Amino acid sequence: MNFVFVSPHFPKSYWNFCDRLKRNGVNVLGIGDAPYDEIPAQLKRTLTEYYRVNNLGSYDEMVRAMGYLTFRYGKIDWVESNNEYWLEMDARMRTDFNITTGAQDDFIARIKFKSIMKDSYRKAGVPVARYHMVSTLEAARDFIAQVGYPVIVKPDNGCGAEATYKLKNDADLERFYAKLPDESYIMEEFIDGTIVSFDGVADSNCVPLFYTSEYFPTPIMDIVNTGGDLAYWVQKEIPEALRDVGFRTIKAFGAKSRFFHCEFFQLNCDKAGLGRKGDYVALEVNMRPAGGYTPDMIDFANSVDCYQIWADMVCYDKIVHQNMNGPKYFCVYAGRRDGVHYRHTHEEILARYGFEMKMCDRMPDALAMDMGNQMYVVNVNTAEERDAFIRFVQERL
Repeated sequence: MNFVFVSPHFPKSYWNFCDRLKRNGVNVLGIGDAPYDEIPAQLKRTLTEYYRVNNLGSYDEMVRAMGYLTFRYGKIDWVESNNEYWLEMDARMRTDFNITTGAQDDFIARIKFKSIMKDSYRKAGVPVARYHMVSTLEAARDFIAQVGYPVIVKPDNGCGAEATYKLKNDADLERFYAKLPDESYIMEEFIDGTIVSFDGVADSNCVPLFYTSEYFPTPIMDIVNTGGDLAYWVQKEIPEALRDVGFRTIKAFGAKSRFFHCEFFQLNCDKAGLGRKGDYVALEVNMRPAGGYTPDMIDFANSVDCYQIWADMVCYDKIVHQNMNGPKYFCVYAGRRDGVHYRHTHEEILARYGFEMKMCDRMPDALAMDMGNQMYVVNVNTAEERDAFIRFVQERL
């Protein structure tokens, strides 16, 4: 099997995907925008060949790269980046090179555009927030007359909380329209809910082979807009109601043979037309692993190797090389920002939590706005330990 992995060097832990493919006997070929000398040694050992392009977003460069690898190694069986930024290009390469093992062009619209996502969520029987495609100020006022303030505005095609704003009153609305972006924006009614995710790896029949969940006590949108500190965790147990809504969502989207990260609001109070407190309401889907080092956190929390689970899906369409019965933990992420004065020093954190520490690292600049500049990840057994760790790391002076 010839597998082209796009951007295997970023995030830096993604070399693990290539490594597990190679362990399964796959011929792994890389296309990236970093010089070969700068990619990690672990990645070099997994790749049969690495083709460098100047711009992974350049269609012409990607066609040349794919053409060269096809000429050199024969028909390409898979191409994948597992990266939000390159999902559209991945699909174009599959379509152009007749690679049928992953998402084609016709799949991308329903996973990239927030407005179109709602159709698949409805098909899954999951409630969705009312929305309005941003056009004129008058049309926005008409929409707000129906749903009330606050409202959320965000790019219809965008990643995570990028360029997302909460408009609380007429003054906020007028300021937004005074600098209205050129790109297409969607406006949604505000949902008072906590963000939870449903993550995993689906087989070729759109059935999760493995699944887990993250819990985000504070919306990333609020963290980005206020300069706050991100904390979240992989849940120790998955509520049955979340499992049910997650399975229905994966099937409705037609998410076959891929990693997935689906986000929901769990309502904090009853909401007319959407559900009762504790029910799940659609937010958005991301048909790739969750951001940052979340795949590693998934491993720590579940005592698994999700990179191997994914590689087994690619090669066998089932889990072959994993024991799925290991102990479960809360795996907790706590980030800090440069230039902020915290009560406890880096050294004090390591002294107190060194035994439980699974990761301690600087975050890449590309992820720092959302996730902070310095990250700490621990495994703990109880909710009390989880909350105490977050307070200790993030308490400010």
